[in-house]
Amino acid sequence: MRRMRNSLLAHRAVRALLLLAVLGCAGCATTGGAIGESEPVVVAEEPESRDEPVDALEREPEVPLAVAESEQHEAPPAASALAEVVVAGRRSERQDEIHDRVIEAQSLLRNVKLDYVFTGRGRGERLRGRPVAFALWSEVREEWTVAHLEIPRPPVRWRPGGRPMRFIVRTPGLRAQHVKGTGAERLMFSFSRSGEQLRVYGRKFPVFDNALLRRKQWRAAVETARPIVYLPFTDDTLDPGFVHDGRAYLLSVARAASDELRRAGVPSSAFPGELLAEVIPVELITTLAVIEQTDDSDFREKGASALDEVLSQYGLKRQEAYRYSVSSAAALGPMQFTNRRGNGTYALVVRRCAGAGIDPDFERGATNLGNAMKAAICLLDLELAQMRADIRFAYRADPAVLGIFPVAAYNGGPRNVVKLYRALASMRIRPEDLRRRGEPPPGRPASCPCVWREDATGIHPVPIPRYNNENRWYIEKYQSTLGLFEQGAPSASLTDTGG
Repeated sequence: MRRMRNSLLAHRAVRALLLLAVLGCAGCATTGGAIGESEPVVVAEEPESRDEPVDALEREPEVPLAVAESEQHEAPPAASALAEVVVAGRRSERQDEIHDRVIEAQSLLRNVKLDYVFTGRGRGERLRGRPVAFALWSEVREEWTVAHLEIPRPPVRWRPGGRPMRFIVRTPGLRAQHVKGTGAERLMFSFSRSGEQLRVYGRKFPVFDNALLRRKQWRAAVETARPIVYLPFTDDTLDPGFVHDGRAYLLSVARAASDELRRAGVPSSAFPGELLAEVIPVELITTLAVIEQTDDSDFREKGASALDEVLSQYGLKRQEAYRYSVSSAAALGPMQFTNRRGNGTYALVVRRCAGAGIDPDFERGATNLGNAMKAAICLLDLELAQMRADIRFAYRADPAVLGIFPVAAYNGGPRNVVKLYRALASMRIRPEDLRRRGEPPPGRPASCPCVWREDATGIHPVPIPRYNNENRWYIEKYQSTLGLFEQGAPSASLTDTGG
């Protein structure tokens, strides 16, 4: 392993190319048969906590097999696919080290075999769980370890802070703790050995054919499984430089998407006679790419740090970031579009924005950030077209502030716009009274989620009345995230922006 590391370090000139090629590697077909039950370590269940709200339950549905399969056929995007982003300064030594470690982990995991366990016989045979492998680095020993775990299949409903998720550690000498998530996008564990905390730089996760699972064709499901080598968020890869680069990358992709719509002359539905690209600012789209992937519980607990974690993912992984993100409503990809057998929001924008050149294939289009951003621009405009005239008029005068209305619709549809409007009206707040997020007066902390209103005495926070808790916090995340992009794109050359 040390020889591999030294070889990679000696070839840093090609590191960016290597990273593009392997960060989303999924072409590692792995099959398994029945294996012996070797003395696994089983984490015992603890009494379930009753203090967590019901909406704290987390469950990540299965990723469509087509998404995993597509990575075996798609070449990394050309460096010239997007306009160059200029980011000030060079990458830090720590960023270089993280890049090298991720490359090593991906190369190591590519050839790791995942072993599947079948229980029962004959018609009673079934696949017991889902094998997952993690690439761990020891700073003390300066060596790699591959940790093999078995987690429940299908993904379980897991409550943070409540009953721990049961899993089996199949690698002797390791201690593992479930940190977050249950599925392809967010599943993460922490590991230690002999008191040393090991760093996680890669993970291999199998994606199954859902149709075969429903028919209980376990052997066929294993034989056709597509393991993906992918790195969910971990503190081991969090770095201010990646946060900086993530912001630049999102702005670059959003500008490219907007420019495509402008060149195509796609008209706005909400404001006839104007171009769609002139109606929806790129900053509005970039915020959605962040807040759609920021858990409410994380945001309430960590504030801006939760946003940084998401930006760091985009800075490190670029086009592969949140490719496998699937919500409980089967919304897919970084911008979280739904399909619903051809009747979801994605199909709607494909039909209604015919001139936008949106990829008609749902799995391919929803997981491509640039394409998904074009679709999001179209959807926001379509939502605006259905809103009251006073909202649309105020939005056109200040799209950043009044972006709370199309953002509310993006999260929960037109009904949430009506509820938000009525909630504000109950406090005698007109759309034109709203202002940008500010700082609460000294000694008077803001009670949020809130909006900011201007009156004769200045700009003050006003709590949003309860109408839909998720939507209220979505608006709060939007207002908190917007300023990150309005400060302007950072500046270095990011030629591996993909899109």
